[in-house]
Amino acid sequence: MNTTSYILSSLSLALCFLTVPILGTAQSYMTESGHVEFDSSVPLHSFTGVSDHLIGKIALADSIVDFYVDVHTLETGIGKRDNDMLRTLEADKYPFAEFYGKIISDFRPLNNQPRKVTVKGEFAVHGVSKKITITGTLQKVRKEIHVEASWTLNMKDYNIEPPGILFYRVSEKIEVSISATLSSN
Repeated sequence: MNTTSYILSSLSLALCFLTVPILGTAQSYMTESGHVEFDSSVPLHSFTGVSDHLIGKIALADSIVDFYVDVHTLETGIGKRDNDMLRTLEADKYPFAEFYGKIISDFRPLNNQPRKVTVKGEFAVHGVSKKITITGTLQKVRKEIHVEASWTLNMKDYNIEPPGILFYRVSEKIEVSISATLSSN
């Protein structure tokens, strides 16, 4: 083997070894059955809305995170309250709530321990999009990633008028949380 062939072979072998760790983290993970819930309250009463139809994707190669839910799938346990919520959100005009952002903290899925992460992006609901930063956890488990995150949403920031009856109004601040297990694709 001449010197040029030896150098080219060595470079090829080195490039192969350099790409091995990248392949492990370059995967995308998806779910169509994540869980989202929100907690709200009116004077002397609180309630929770839930959906198990959260759709999401995490692409580790570029740290992109994208989650959305059709607001029509949210349920509070009372049909009239659900209808009032959909009317308040103008769900026929704005059917989705979505977060799209980028993981800005270090995440290396080296073991199966939950890792705190910070994600910066935009949350959109009711036709309004706002930049927000969310903290949560990512946990690599075999060929899946489990995500949990929560944040506070102020309805006024999204031009949502808190519904109410007489003098009783739903609190402007809504606690939102998500939980999902995403599989590699």
